[in-house]
Order: sequence, then C-alpha cells, then structure tokens
Amino acid sequence: MPEEAGFPPAKRFRPGFGPPSRAGSFPPGRRVVMLLTAGSGGKGGGGGRRQQPPLAQPSASPYREAVELQRRSLPIFQARGQLLAQLRNLDSAVLIGEWPRWSNEQDLPRHCKAPSRRLPLNGGPSFVRFPALCTAAPCLPRGPKDSGLEVLAVQRVSKTQAWQRTGRAGREDSGVCYRLYTEEEFEKFEKMTVPEIQRCNLAGVMLQLLAMKVPNVLTFDFMSKPSPDHIQAAIAQLDLLGAVEHKDDQLTLTPIGRKMAAFPLEPKFAKTILLSPKFHCTEEILTIVSLLSVDSVLHNPPSRRDEVQAVRKKFISSEGDHITLLNIYRTFKNIGGNKDWCKENFVNSKNMMLVTEVRAQLRDICLKMSMPILSSRGDMESVRRCLAHSLFMSTAELQPDGTYATTDTHQPVAIHPSSVLFHCKPACVVYTELLYTNKCYMRDLCVVDAEWLYEAAPEYFRRKLRTARN
Repeated sequence: MPEEAGFPPAKRFRPGFGPPSRAGSFPPGRRVVMLLTAGSGGKGGGGGRRQQPPLAQPSASPYREAVELQRRSLPIFQARGQLLAQLRNLDSAVLIGEWPRWSNEQDLPRHCKAPSRRLPLNGGPSFVRFPALCTAAPCLPRGPKDSGLEVLAVQRVSKTQAWQRTGRAGREDSGVCYRLYTEEEFEKFEKMTVPEIQRCNLAGVMLQLLAMKVPNVLTFDFMSKPSPDHIQAAIAQLDLLGAVEHKDDQLTLTPIGRKMAAFPLEPKFAKTILLSPKFHCTEEILTIVSLLSVDSVLHNPPSRRDEVQAVRKKFISSEGDHITLLNIYRTFKNIGGNKDWCKENFVNSKNMMLVTEVRAQLRDICLKMSMPILSSRGDMESVRRCLAHSLFMSTAELQPDGTYATTDTHQPVAIHPSSVLFHCKPACVVYTELLYTNKCYMRDLCVVDAEWLYEAAPEYFRRKLRTARN
C-alpha cells in the first residue's frame, strides 16, 4: 500500500462506509483509494510545487477538528458521495483536476466562462463542472517489448505520478483535487516512473554528445543509464544516416553529422533538410519539417466531423499527409495568416504561427551553412523522393492479405484513421510516427516508390532481405 511505498496515507472506502451516496454504494468486494490534496489557488501555476495543507491526513494536525470542519465546508465535499457513485464502475485510473469553487451552473460568476464538459449527478438537474476530466494514463514513447519500434503507447501512471498530480488543485482557484482508483488498480502501478532516457530513441542524444566531443559516448556516465542495446541501436541509426564513422577505434562525426547536430531536430529530420538541395525542394521540406515539429495544426471537433471532412477536401492530396499539410500551410500564407480563415477551415491559428517561427529559425540555420534554398515549384515527386531518402527506416509495405508490415521488423501496422490515406492502399509508404493503442497505427504518411528506398540505402535493405529469407 502507499504508506509502505513511502507515500502519504491514502483514504480507502469500503461498501457501506465513508462518504454517503444517494445513488448507491460500490459493488461488493471493491475498495477505492482516494488521493486528496487541497490548493489555495493563484495565478502562479505552481499548485503542484507549493506546500499543501494536509487535508488527507487530519490526524497529523494538532487542530484535527478545525481541519475537518474546514474540509467539510468546501463546496465539493457535499458532492463527493455522488461523485463516487458515478465512478463506481470505473476500473481504470481517472484524473479529476482543477476543481472550481461553484457546485452549480447558476453559481458561476458572470465573467467566468463555464467549462464545456459535464459530469451529471443523479441527485437532480444541477451539474458539477470540471475544466478537465480525462484518463490519467499518458502517452509515453514506449512500445510493445522486443518490437524494435519507437511508438507512443498508453501506459499506466506510477504511484509517484499519481501523488504528484494531486497537487494540481489550486492552479486555477481554491479547491480540492480528488484522484480515485480502485485499490486493485492502484496496486498495479509501478512505484516510480521509468526515466524518459531509458525508453526513448537516443539517436539525438548520441549526436549531441559526439558534437560536444565526448571521448567515449558508449561508456558515458548517464545519471539514469540506458541499456547498452538502446545505445547501440542509436549509434546504428546514426550510422545509417551517415552521421558517424569509426576512426582509430573512436566514434566521430562525419561532416554531414556535424551539420545535422546544428539543427534542433531529430536526426532523421535534420538529414531530410540537408538532402533537400539535392532534390531541389528545400523550401517545401523546411515547411513540412516545421509542421511536424509542433502540435497538430488541424482542429477536429468530433461533433462536426462531416463538416470538417467537407472543408478539408480542397487541401487533400492523394500523395499523403505531408503534401496535404503543405497545401494547408501555403494557403494559410497566401491569405496572410487570417484567423477567420483558420476558424472556417478548422486550422489552429496559434500552432500555425508557431510553424512560421520554427520555419524561419530552420531557414536561418540553412543560410548560415550556405545551403541553396531551392523550391520544387509544384513538383511533389521530388519532395516525396527526399522524404524517402531520409525516412527509409520508417517504412511499411502492403502485404498480400491487404494489411501493412514495417520493412525492417515486419511488425504489423495500420494506417491511422486521421490520415488522408486511410481509405487507400498504396504499395509502399513512409511514416513519421507510430501510435500504439489496440494496434500499431502509422501517422503522417507519404506515398513512395520501393525503388526510391533501395536507392537511399541499398545495403540496409539487402541486409533486411537476407534476414527475412533466413
């Protein structure tokens, strides 16, 4: 239990005990763990870092009765029993954060805009509103074991994360943050979160260490040391991109590797930009890489799905998502970044402005390297060739049964429903990201020819072909 793991005591409720509920009690045999923290509000946004009143453990206070009276006076306390009843059938983690002070819609001040999400109560026509109600399992860059893939996979939070996130109360206003789990689910959580450096692609880290002329990156003393396999995989990826070479038993950067290290990007995207002058499409590649470097510029409200699809038709390219995004950006620039146009076309204007800033920064780096800034002038084949020559390690081929498999590990994958190619079956595609939910989905796809991939890395694909035959 949390106390044994070094955490503060957690509230537990058995059926028939604890907070009352008008809507019924919990199913027999199930217990709920409640992590509780109160916050005092404020605009500093540091609710998770300030010292919180120990409302979850009043026995530790010399003024137990006063603390209990204060806790019961909070508006959310009266709704707690109803809330527990609503969540009684949830087996997965639930995050309820940023609680407002007002329990009814009519109590909201006129200047306060009511949040859009509601949790209905069984006790009457009123509602308790939350600015946030979502699952507490974040997307972490970690995939199925031994898959050889870098994916975004939904993982359970750790116990440390769960306790830390109770500090979310008080960021918007005074209130209490409740985190409720079934005890069985809470005990499945790991005590600590796996450090990010142990579950992420290390190619960028290795590239920067080599750029800083660290003597031996293979034995570098990381604070949370990654496994040797992860380090070797990162070096192998840099080798395939032509960024490293062995000289006198030392691993060093090649000239193109030193140029790649100058870009604040993943190595594969830095290589894409450096290859673009060869295909006369630097302007287009700068735009595409910038679009992939920020959060999605597309707004997809589920309630207006048909309207979104109708509006997007004029931008869609049969050559893939990269070209579609390029078409959207070009139109955005042609109309001068008009916010009304963004709203009408379901485009996030804030993220699109950020794309413009990122693109300008990357273009400045190219100019400092004296790279020619060329445009394909509408020739999208040259853009797709450039993507194929740099993203050849992230490719998938259509199989005889109509499914897709990655060309390197033969992992089954599928086209994500958000892709413009979702209803198509191109023979070969490159992708920039894998999302793992109930299956592995490819996101941000581009149609390529298999011949282009063999041109990009003939030895790599010959080796993969021999492995597949064996």
